Amino acid sequence: MRMPRRIAEFNKRVTNPAARTISPWLPNLGTLEHVGRKSGKRYRTPLLVFKTEDGFAVLVGYGLQTDWLKNVLASGLTVLRKRGRVVALVNPRVVSKAEAAALVVPGSRLLYRAFPYNEAAVLMTSAGSSG
Repeated sequence: MRMPRRIAEFNKRVTNPAARTISPWLPNLGTLEHVGRKSGKRYRTPLLVFKTEDGFAVLVGYGLQTDWLKNVLASGLTVLRKRGRVVALVNPRVVSKAEAAALVVPGSRLLYRAFPYNEAAVLMTSAGSSG
């Protein structure tokens, strides 16, 4: 299920500013910092993130044309703020939700599968990982 664009626009303007203050501290939420591919402006987007063996899987809820996704794919890197930690992420790649589910750590897999977003996920490797 893809969320409608009007909800994405509402979240971008109303929900995200509030969520950015708490998302780095909540389980399975984090703030992805990325740079606009045209503007060069820095953005912080709260998202659902799930730990994998060598990085994180991020659910894509608003489709593949979402700005944060296009920015991260264009630059090839991003920074995740999660639970008080800052993690540099590289090598973003779009995969099916099912493909990413197999890589999500077992303790988060049930919650990952429970979210209705089923279009895609983005896998990213922690910059310090060798995988």
